[in-house]
Amino acid sequence: MYGNAATASRVLACAILCLLLALCGIIVAPASVAAPSPGEGAEQALGNDVSWPQCNKALPAAPAFGIVGVNNGLASTTNPCLAELLRWAEAITVNPTDQPSVALYVNTANPGHAGSWWPTSNNYPAAHAVSNPYGTCKDKDVGTACAYMYGYAKAYDDANIRGISSPSDYLWWLDVETGNSWSLDKNANRAVLEGMTDLFHSIGADVGIYSSAYQWGQIVGTVSRSSNLYALPTWLAGALNAFGATANCSNAPLNPGGTVTLTQFVSRGFDYNHSCI
Repeated sequence: MYGNAATASRVLACAILCLLLALCGIIVAPASVAAPSPGEGAEQALGNDVSWPQCNKALPAAPAFGIVGVNNGLASTTNPCLAELLRWAEAITVNPTDQPSVALYVNTANPGHAGSWWPTSNNYPAAHAVSNPYGTCKDKDVGTACAYMYGYAKAYDDANIRGISSPSDYLWWLDVETGNSWSLDKNANRAVLEGMTDLFHSIGADVGIYSSAYQWGQIVGTVSRSSNLYALPTWLAGALNAFGATANCSNAPLNPGGTVTLTQFVSRGFDYNHSCI
């Protein structure tokens, strides 16, 4: 996710300012946990997304809804403070939006043989045969069949071994960013996301796509009506402030059949999210 951590210089400046104000008898809330000021659109009900960069740090205060990152930056890893961040999100009591009070997001990628693991069959876990719309995944294959299985497997792990209780209860956002490893084959990249979507749908969970229009175009490109990604909701990144996030609700969704339901901007080192629904 964009802007998950404040710079050291900003943190130092805030600390000095707070110290000076404290010496003058003025008590202020830490800037790192404050919502954007009214001039930035704070009168809106904003949510936050958090993940491993917020481990053991102050978290946003009183968000309308929370979206928690399940991984530790890579699709094959687990967020070390996932339980703590889930408790933070589950403590939300006032949510005036139609967003779920607690949702999850997961990292995605298509590393091929450069990754720590790559499938060689249509079985995952080992004893379970997966119905693969792209045919049979075989050893040394990095095309759509094995890419689909890679996505299916990563989503299976997210739902079953990362520490999520009742995974079917959540909306799972697929975080699609150029910072992760991707193939030059956009069809294979799309197959990864389709495999993940099929797994989450198979357990009764909802799925959405997080990205910016530019990154989506670079990684996946146009999605056809036959793809299970076609009608998924869009969480759109890239706004500069709350007003921009509100305006971005009118932008085109990442997929032709979807709707922009959530937009993101960064303020004071945290990701804020505006609900379009």
